[in-house]
Amino acid sequence: MTTSFRLLGQRRFLPLFATQFLGAFNDNLFKQAMVLFATYSIYSDAKKEAAFSAIATGLFILPFFLLSALSGQLADSHDKARIVRIIKTAEIAIMIVGAAGLLFSSVPLMLGAVLAMGAHSTFFGPIKYAILPQHLRREEVLGGTGLVEAGTYIAILGGTILAGLINPKLAALLVLAVAAIGWLTAREIPPAPSSGERQPLDLHIVRASITLVSATLHIPRLFLSILSISFFWMIGAVLVIEFPPLVKNVFTADKQVASLFLAIFSIGVAMGSVLVNRLLAGRVSARYAPASVIAMGGFVLLMVLAAHRWVPADEGALYSFSAFAHHPGAPLVALSLLGVSVTGGMFVVPLYAFLTTTVESDHTARTVAANNIVNSGAMVIGAVGAVALAAVGVSVLEALISVAVLCLGAAAISWRLHRACDGIACTQ
Repeated sequence: MTTSFRLLGQRRFLPLFATQFLGAFNDNLFKQAMVLFATYSIYSDAKKEAAFSAIATGLFILPFFLLSALSGQLADSHDKARIVRIIKTAEIAIMIVGAAGLLFSSVPLMLGAVLAMGAHSTFFGPIKYAILPQHLRREEVLGGTGLVEAGTYIAILGGTILAGLINPKLAALLVLAVAAIGWLTAREIPPAPSSGERQPLDLHIVRASITLVSATLHIPRLFLSILSISFFWMIGAVLVIEFPPLVKNVFTADKQVASLFLAIFSIGVAMGSVLVNRLLAGRVSARYAPASVIAMGGFVLLMVLAAHRWVPADEGALYSFSAFAHHPGAPLVALSLLGVSVTGGMFVVPLYAFLTTTVESDHTARTVAANNIVNSGAMVIGAVGAVALAAVGVSVLEALISVAVLCLGAAAISWRLHRACDGIACTQ
């Protein structure tokens, strides 16, 4: 772990880490500010709140489904550092639109910015993983991936907490400032040119997506890894959609507590990312994935139990942050949420490292892009499923039970991955 943290002092890693950190911070500062504004100031109905959250999630995911094939082609055939700088320039323009939405309370502008942020992340996502094997030694890739994931979720924590503490106007100014700083850090990322012959781009997004996914998923180990990651993101989509109405309508707490939920979730994933790297000692393996995701499902059920035991606030009232923290049921809620996130981080981080270390370097970004396409489809299914469940009268707690069932499916697939690719095979 000491070796991994030393990467933070080296230019071949630090600028990329900082750029990713700032981007994740900014995304979540804006999205959380927007969701809290809609949940607590615009809507007053649990179904509408869940629907708005699902629409925002769906708009953010849509570009992953449509543009991942193009993003993977670009990243594998051009200098990745140069593409990052272009992407971060675009982020400034996107945040101008988002800031205007917050300042003028415009839902269309805010949702438009969310859609554009999804496109921004679609093009940056393959690069942040594909560039690691290019700049790091093989034995450093798992540690570097873990640090990127941990940093991402710490950034999510910071953005989430801050969004609950400030008003929308200040949030609008901050997202512009952070986008500008991210543009500066991106300029320090060392060159990462393509190692193969530049191939012509296929701009037909449907054909390119089908070709890319087909070329990747026919490899059994990659198929199992991508499917396992997709189950994780389907679960994550449902949880993110359900958290705001869960906090407001079940735990009867205010928006600071909603931010606390996402903050604890972020801390836990960061902890899990670092912990699994220590357990695996730098080896790329799915050894702990099945047990991790089963434990994740168990902690989800523990949260349902905590909710059933919860004593709500008086009619029409909401618990403040302080009142929630002093509630007798709060420790069990926090423990269950932390358990969900720690085990989730332990589950998914080695799978991402596996994607980037078992293919040729000039195909890494396309492999990650294929993963993103499948992941986005899984997240759409999760988001649509959450809306459909709410529409037919399924409660938030019943939706959480469905998440625990999904964890069993993820465990079965990751077990097959572990059997097909044990610790020795994964490092070949």
